[in-house]
Amino acid sequence: MSRSDRRGHPAPPDPAPRDPAGASAAEREAEGSAEAGAPPDAPTPSGGAAPDVEAESVETLRDRWLRAEAELQNFRRRAVREWDEVRRAAEERAFLELIGVIDDLERALDAAREEGAPGRWSDGVRLTVQRMRDYLARQGVVVLDPAGRPFDPAYHEAMLEMDPPAGVAPGQVIQVVLKGYARGDRVLRPARVVVARAASPGESGEPAREADASS
Repeated sequence: MSRSDRRGHPAPPDPAPRDPAGASAAEREAEGSAEAGAPPDAPTPSGGAAPDVEAESVETLRDRWLRAEAELQNFRRRAVREWDEVRRAAEERAFLELIGVIDDLERALDAAREEGAPGRWSDGVRLTVQRMRDYLARQGVVVLDPAGRPFDPAYHEAMLEMDPPAGVAPGQVIQVVLKGYARGDRVLRPARVVVARAASPGESGEPAREADASS
């Protein structure tokens, strides 16, 4: 007996059940993808190219590592060398300041000797000067006092040239105006000296001989 609605019209028939066997292949594939939880149009992963780093050979990576290591070693050596130069320059500036104080104290001792200052005062100043010199000697600083030695432009600075006294060869240091100081192979301050002058070509120690005049 057929059903009818309240107004007496017959109700539409129920839809017939769908036969899975009658569905198309595309529909079955879409239904399977939906049941699996993946969208039907999801891209399938494909085997792409490997990263560049993985594509590089072992020899290339080893060469890059050796170059980086060499640059790091060069940087470290350069930093140590620059630090040594800065430290040595700072030490030398301090040594020069101390040397200037020694010069002033030595001039004070010379003036005190001429003026007849008390011996105790002179002894105290002389002891102070000696302690400063001892400190410089412990730091490798030596005094350049080249009196009577040949002039060396690497360590001496000629202030004046004079005729050589008796027994002094030309080119020797006659007088030291200001002592010099050096530390190792580096000159902190050259010694300022007076040098014996070499004889000019026209000068000689022999008396001039008169030329024979022919009449």
